[in-house]
Amino acid sequence: MTRVPTRASVVIIGGGIVGVSAACHLAAAGVPDVVLVERGALGSGSTSRAAGGFRAQFSDRVNIELATRSIETYVRFGERFGQDIDLRQVGYLFLLDDPETVAGFEAAVALQNELGVPSRMISVAEARRLSPLIGTDGLVAAVYSPTDGHCTPESAVLGFATTARRLGARLVTHCAATGIEYDGDRITAVRTEAGRIETDTVICAAGTWSREVGAWAGIDLPVDPLRRQIVLTEPIDGIDPATPFTIDFGTAFYFRAEGAGLLLGMSDPDEKPGFHTNRSEGWLAGLATAVQRRAPVLADVGLTTGWAGLYEMTPDHNALIGAGGTDGRFLYAAGFSGHGFMMGPAVGEVLRDLYLGRPTFTDISGFHAGRFADAAARPELNVV
Repeated sequence: MTRVPTRASVVIIGGGIVGVSAACHLAAAGVPDVVLVERGALGSGSTSRAAGGFRAQFSDRVNIELATRSIETYVRFGERFGQDIDLRQVGYLFLLDDPETVAGFEAAVALQNELGVPSRMISVAEARRLSPLIGTDGLVAAVYSPTDGHCTPESAVLGFATTARRLGARLVTHCAATGIEYDGDRITAVRTEAGRIETDTVICAAGTWSREVGAWAGIDLPVDPLRRQIVLTEPIDGIDPATPFTIDFGTAFYFRAEGAGLLLGMSDPDEKPGFHTNRSEGWLAGLATAVQRRAPVLADVGLTTGWAGLYEMTPDHNALIGAGGTDGRFLYAAGFSGHGFMMGPAVGEVLRDLYLGRPTFTDISGFHAGRFADAAARPELNVV
């Protein structure tokens, strides 16, 4: 039978990459009695269904800084946390077919370079040399950064979780949170399926379920779940494991090496918000069209398996990070709109510092949940 502690300094709701990163960083900072509760297994939500990519190619300064910090952690993950995450720093390659889009990426690259990211605009011919499987019809430019790449999400979760437990944090799985208790404006406890945990601080890292958790605290976290699907191909002769994570920005079709084959994915413009994690055969037709257009040599390659997961979308495709409630003890980090795994390590640091009341390494004040009410939304452009 699942047991929970009766008391905690802080209760984290959600055991994906953001939650376990926060637990690890809090415990490493010496915070006693850190408790995390997860309704399923650790990483069993969006994290385990992610494509595992990480990149610093964003258009918003804060996203670039969060991603850069996280990449630094992933590169040193084995050394710091004793866990191999199958890191492949093969780069990200964006393929562009619209001059207006090119102008936006040029501005983003300038900002990225200012912040130390080695991204660069490249020719279509160079893009083809980097990613030989692509078809170049209609392309006008491309963007590449060699320090981006991919790794295994489940391994990263395991590394953070193992370290957090070693440092004294309590991670309770298969135990859903069911509510937050207050005494006036002050948090007093978190209710769970296994009992009540007295605490004065809650961290919401519940991903696509964050809107419900926010409602317990009287805070609107505008997060909507949106299905995204991935498939794996049969082995393909001659696949270079150093193939960049390649994204056709016009269609949102992407691929990267996975074992002896490829991992393929794409957004569905007709997808409606909802907690749908079944695979849709109808989506495959759109994927086939995109493959025929941008990687025609893959058109006859067989598929082996696949899965569906959920993006946690916000109206401007940027995260919700901040502190709410009258006493500021309801902290939240959600709504990453497909880049939560990329930013999870750094966001754990931010949550630690918010808890401790000290400055964060980047200014996340613009990511507060109330920005949509005061017309302060800041759209992230480099999201597919």
